[in-house]
Amino acid sequence: MKIFFRPLLVFLLLVVSLCNLYGQSSIQKYSWSNLPKVAVPVFKSDTFNIIQFGSKPDGLTLNTESINNAIKTCSQKGGGVVLVPGGVWQTGPIVMQNNVNLHVSRSAILLFTNDFNQYSLVKGSYEGKPSMRNQSPISGTNLQNIAITGKGIIDGNGDYWRMVTKDALTEQEWQKKVASGGSVSEDGRTWFPSEKTRKGHSLKEPGAIMPGKTEKDYAAVKDFLRPTLLNLASCKKILLEGVTFQNSPAWGLHLLISEDITLRNVFVKNPDYAQNGDGVDVESCKNVLIEGCTFDVGDDGICIKSGKDKPGRERGMPTENVVIRNCVVYKGHGGFVIGSEMSGGARNIFVSDCSFVGTDKGLRFKTARGRGGVVEDIYMKNIFMKDIVDEAIYFDMYYFTKPPAPGEKVKTPTVTEETPQFRNFEIDNVVCNGANKGIFIRGLPEMSVKNISIKNSVLKANIGAEVIEAEQITLQKVALTASEANPVVYVENSRSILVDDLTYNQNTNLLLKVNGERSKSIRLLNTDMANSIHKVEALNGATTKAVQIQ
Repeated sequence: MKIFFRPLLVFLLLVVSLCNLYGQSSIQKYSWSNLPKVAVPVFKSDTFNIIQFGSKPDGLTLNTESINNAIKTCSQKGGGVVLVPGGVWQTGPIVMQNNVNLHVSRSAILLFTNDFNQYSLVKGSYEGKPSMRNQSPISGTNLQNIAITGKGIIDGNGDYWRMVTKDALTEQEWQKKVASGGSVSEDGRTWFPSEKTRKGHSLKEPGAIMPGKTEKDYAAVKDFLRPTLLNLASCKKILLEGVTFQNSPAWGLHLLISEDITLRNVFVKNPDYAQNGDGVDVESCKNVLIEGCTFDVGDDGICIKSGKDKPGRERGMPTENVVIRNCVVYKGHGGFVIGSEMSGGARNIFVSDCSFVGTDKGLRFKTARGRGGVVEDIYMKNIFMKDIVDEAIYFDMYYFTKPPAPGEKVKTPTVTEETPQFRNFEIDNVVCNGANKGIFIRGLPEMSVKNISIKNSVLKANIGAEVIEAEQITLQKVALTASEANPVVYVENSRSILVDDLTYNQNTNLLLKVNGERSKSIRLLNTDMANSIHKVEALNGATTKAVQIQ
């Protein structure tokens, strides 16, 4: 027994050591029956009413100092609730503190001032890179056990910060905007809130932190460096519940390098013309629950990020262990989104029972050469969509770059740390009533989109499915009721494609088009071929022999 026990003990000690070395998240396997768990903050019942600190609910008094004093006092006394009662409370930037629950009552409007001078320039991160920004209306760094709760409204007064094009407004709205001040572009199509905004718009990455830039450089374009409405960085145990966050200058909610985050029954609302008006951006965070939330915004609704390009890769912190369920996204560029700033990677993400109505895209996954990062182990089920402007399900590795034309000969780059990857996605039970395109998957010649399973889905769209530079793609029990299907499924330079039990319209002209000499191992199973006039067409080096029909 002693001879056997000693090697076993050594083995167990080795396993424990490896767990400590690599961390639990690197070996933890999650599934729908074993979802990631999120720790929630707990607060003392002690309550600190901001009125007791001199705040006035008249919509005129600037309550910055009194509200921050209430928050500081609450934290210093061991924490509790800072109460914002009914009224219109105008304020400058608010800074959260440890163990504080900022509770905004149902009849309260926390209104952030439109005086840009109240917002200091601070070093931060925006769109995945170090950047100078105006201080966020609500912020917190290196905090623990914090919350913003209640059923009131937090308004970022973003209309004063945002430039806007004439096409985005009615004529009456445009005239009102011009009369409010600011300036109009030479072509008469864009309104700028200030000359600093106008100057910043003309520069490339004016807020980027880089050698040679001085405070004077950033100050000259300060108004252009719009803040996110809420920015919480390097925090633990965060709860946002019940509150309406609206009219943000830039992104709505930015959660950065934080863990144990819960968003429950939150409403994020921005005009549909609000550029960069994302709902929530979860960046390089772990252990996140987003449930029962509603987003109606000017950009992506629910977005997963992890830094951009080299800074993101050097940070090396994926967003991981995320559960998103029972959420609704209205207007926006995408319903559930990963990227394009995903250079630190993303993994172990579960999205279920969500509805997207009128978004540009439904499930949206975007990246480009130069990003790097691995996005993997993403699971989605019970996703319901209506009136999607473009694609219902969308993977693209040419975000804001030009892809080659079909049949164009291009030199394939070498795979490096700058090469992004999308792999291991499971998508089950998607119903989309109305989209321009049902499925679009486009990888890179040097790095295919890999191992994507879409099953048990019904997609009513103008165009069916396009699969380009991909491998190990499965469409199983999918109905593509495409009104302009010619073909229903298009495959270009892709391998190991399985289409099993496909349903499509009767009297379709062409079922499958195969393009490119690198297309091979395409199987078409359990599908009624009689509904199509032509079965398979091949071009640009592809051959019908690449297709197996059973």
